[in-house]
Amino acid sequence: MDIVIAGAGEVGTHLANMLSKQEHNIMLIDSDEEKLELLGNQLDVMSIVGSCTSIGALKDAGVHKCDLFIAVNHQEDQNINSAILAKKLGAKQTIARVNNSEYLEDENKEYLKMIGIDSLIYPERLAAEEIVASLKQSGSRQLHEFSDGRLQLLGIKLWENAPVLNLTLIKMAERYGAQHFRVVAIKRADHTIIPRGNDSFRYGDLVFIVTKPFYVPNVFALCGKSQYEVKNVVIVGGSRIGIKTASLLEKNYNVKIIEKDREKCILIADKLKSTLVINGDGRDLALLREEGIKNTDAFISVTHSSETNILSCLLAKKLGVKKSVAEVENIDYIDLAENIGIGTLVNTKLIAASHIYRYTMNVDVKHLKFLTFSEAEVFEVTAEPGSKITRKTLADMNFPENATVGGVIRNGDAIIAKGDVQIEAGDKVVIFALPSAVKKVIKLFQK
Repeated sequence: MDIVIAGAGEVGTHLANMLSKQEHNIMLIDSDEEKLELLGNQLDVMSIVGSCTSIGALKDAGVHKCDLFIAVNHQEDQNINSAILAKKLGAKQTIARVNNSEYLEDENKEYLKMIGIDSLIYPERLAAEEIVASLKQSGSRQLHEFSDGRLQLLGIKLWENAPVLNLTLIKMAERYGAQHFRVVAIKRADHTIIPRGNDSFRYGDLVFIVTKPFYVPNVFALCGKSQYEVKNVVIVGGSRIGIKTASLLEKNYNVKIIEKDREKCILIADKLKSTLVINGDGRDLALLREEGIKNTDAFISVTHSSETNILSCLLAKKLGVKKSVAEVENIDYIDLAENIGIGTLVNTKLIAASHIYRYTMNVDVKHLKFLTFSEAEVFEVTAEPGSKITRKTLADMNFPENATVGGVIRNGDAIIAKGDVQIEAGDKVVIFALPSAVKKVIKLFQK
């Protein structure tokens, strides 16, 4: 595909890097010549120096023939204006990053679509929703739902008390049964394994499991985890993510926000209804004790510093908090944070990339997620009539080695993928795949 990206900030640069590796033709627009020159030495992309709202710059970038235009500047108005212009100039599809949730209301989305913006992305809101979802299953590192929750993907860390420890997948199935769940991947040290029958579970593995909602407690038990109710939540950082998370939680949880900036605290207090806003430093041990950290069920750190978020969560865990969530924007820190025990990590670059990447696939993908703790991705794809995937059972299908089917949604019912399952046209299929296998998998679902 020919893709034009407006904005060479963190999100734009990450997208350019990722999409260029998928053999797409990438053109990057930014007004910072020095930044583009540096990126030109690092990435296999072309670039244009100029404003993304300049018709001349857009024409020079070739938007009239591009398949996808992505506007991800920090300035919301620039993204909206440039996407509208790109569409008028001939771009087939346009995506704009926004910072205001009112644009995502159905009537406003429809209006924006009429004037040329096909899709909107608000990474901070998506991050807040991901944080809220992580509190539903408190014993997991990651939780993703498919088809309105009919299937769930859980990422669970194995410690010494896990009953499945040192068992192969075959032995586990013989001993405990495996009709209602499927192990789709194991993250071990720095590698992600798509497991087969003779692969075994080891201490410290992060196991990814697809299951039905009713069987989640059983999956936790097999992994040696017990669920606990989250009621009291502390959020460090009055960022957009922090405020949005609090607004989503405050109806059902007791929420406190700790923010260093006094003036910001006043603004946050005006925006939220029942959240208690505290002016202070979330790394201050005395403050945390004063605010009842020992009674806190979940600790969320979403300041603009990855280092602060990691350290704050470590401090909270040391003080006895069971569930910790950290915003870690520096991708190089993700493995470190996972290895030292930070529970759930969110990264807006990966969240934005997950949302946008599905537009580059020539097949109907409803939900796609780049996993924070793994180089793998999980997505929900619809099988087209006459596609190869519908011609044989999964056992007889020559499925790519670095991918696996987790489950199937057929006529609203969830089916855990087993060898005797045959995909039918119209089925929504949950796939777990390493990057090397994605293109091969997609071909199986096309006519």
